[in-house]
Amino acid sequence: MSSYPTSGVNGTHPPGESGDSITLPGRNPDSSFDPLSAALSSSQVRYTVANPKSLEAHNEACKDFPGGNTRTVLHSSPFPITFVKGEGCELTSLDGEVYIDFLGEFTAGIYGHSNPAIAAAVSEAMKNGWNYGGPNMYERALAKKVTKRFCPSGIELVRFTNSGTEANTMALAAAVAYTGRTKVLAFKNGYHGGTLSFPLTTNKINANLPHDFILAPYNNISGTQTILDSLPKDSLAAIIVECIQGSGGAIPGNENFLHFLNTRANKLGALFIVDEVMTSRLSYHGLSSELGLTPDLVTLGKWVGGGMTFGAFGGRKRVMSMFDPRDGVLAHSGTFNNNVVTMAAGCTGINLYNEAEVKRLNALGDSLRTGLQAILLRSCQIDQEQPAVFKPCPQKNELESPFTGTQCYTSTPDTALSVESLSLSEPRNTKSKIAHHSRKGGMWVSGRGSIMNVHFSGESEKSLQSIFWHYMLEQGIYLAQRGFVALNIEINESHVEKFLKAAEGFVGMYQGGLGH
Repeated sequence: MSSYPTSGVNGTHPPGESGDSITLPGRNPDSSFDPLSAALSSSQVRYTVANPKSLEAHNEACKDFPGGNTRTVLHSSPFPITFVKGEGCELTSLDGEVYIDFLGEFTAGIYGHSNPAIAAAVSEAMKNGWNYGGPNMYERALAKKVTKRFCPSGIELVRFTNSGTEANTMALAAAVAYTGRTKVLAFKNGYHGGTLSFPLTTNKINANLPHDFILAPYNNISGTQTILDSLPKDSLAAIIVECIQGSGGAIPGNENFLHFLNTRANKLGALFIVDEVMTSRLSYHGLSSELGLTPDLVTLGKWVGGGMTFGAFGGRKRVMSMFDPRDGVLAHSGTFNNNVVTMAAGCTGINLYNEAEVKRLNALGDSLRTGLQAILLRSCQIDQEQPAVFKPCPQKNELESPFTGTQCYTSTPDTALSVESLSLSEPRNTKSKIAHHSRKGGMWVSGRGSIMNVHFSGESEKSLQSIFWHYMLEQGIYLAQRGFVALNIEINESHVEKFLKAAEGFVGMYQGGLGH
């Protein structure tokens, strides 16, 4: 449990340790005081006071890393927490704070932080050395488990990589080589790795691979059809899509939309690639199988490798045979593709996450998500709105994290609830010349099974999202600053209840405004 200071700047109390609303600095009726900015500043001051060793470690890291960081998604404002221990579903920071881990390493850490079976498997494998420079029995055992489990989703032959990014890179290379074409259809707000990232406002300067990408609107059949119709005949090599846009905010794909893509790819002679780096954990045979899709290639992520350095791409024999070193046309190397640590961990982990455990974890996630929706229903006026219309929300200042996939919505998807009455407003007796500075925003949750995202919308979206993150940390709960949540198998009902209680406290505190 975290132990943030009981009193902070200007007499503030950490949410959850006082029944009162946040105490803000004195108001000047003739100023343009913004209670939202003040609340965020107070949260960040408390955070800084509570994490001095993490701040010191961050500043020291800035001497060697650009921004003290080697993985952009882990940056948070004003600085990230440094962790020194993980056990079960708990993380311990350098400053001694203990958090329940609801981030789950962005879906990769599905086994928690100290699973004894995986630890034993890795220890046993390393007794015989590592870095063989030749095949080993672990890789063959894991390949057999992967093809057997995910064959219903289209994986007849498989190749291992070191990450999901690399898996998607190789899948696209295979599609271009197989079809002899160059164009790749991807989707706005999609993310397939650091070199395959498609935010709504893509910068001219980026790290993307130089494929001939064509971007279409996600969950929009007519818009995608228009773009496909505009392409030259026989120019499309592949369509790559996520069944749920994970880094894009856990936005589920509409089944009709996904089947439309599958059908159109087949008709056009392009390969249909489904990125299941995140979503393969949502169904025992992969989400593609559950949705009735028939992809040509599927990519998998680190949970399949026991949470270690791992990725995989696989699919139909007619495509994957290009990588057969005996008579294929494509080479695929990677020093650690078959490293014994990952292979041993994967063989054990994939057995642990069996069909019963898949169902249990998804049910727990559904319970968390519906519980959040129930809190919002009880607390606020609900409007069911139409599917989302996107608008770009580029980073504006240091209070916002760098782009990690999530974007703003002018309305919420039909899979989520809009809570437009959640607000930070001025006191009722505040003069009208001040009241117009009130900023309102909506709060909603999207996702499926054990993957979800808590969103905020409206002009105060970014600040509310950041305040929510700080609030949950003060309750001993760790999640992504952008609101992303992925459960691990060490999470149980009591942890979910703790999350819901904290979220209810947040909604209760901010629903009616500050200072009321």
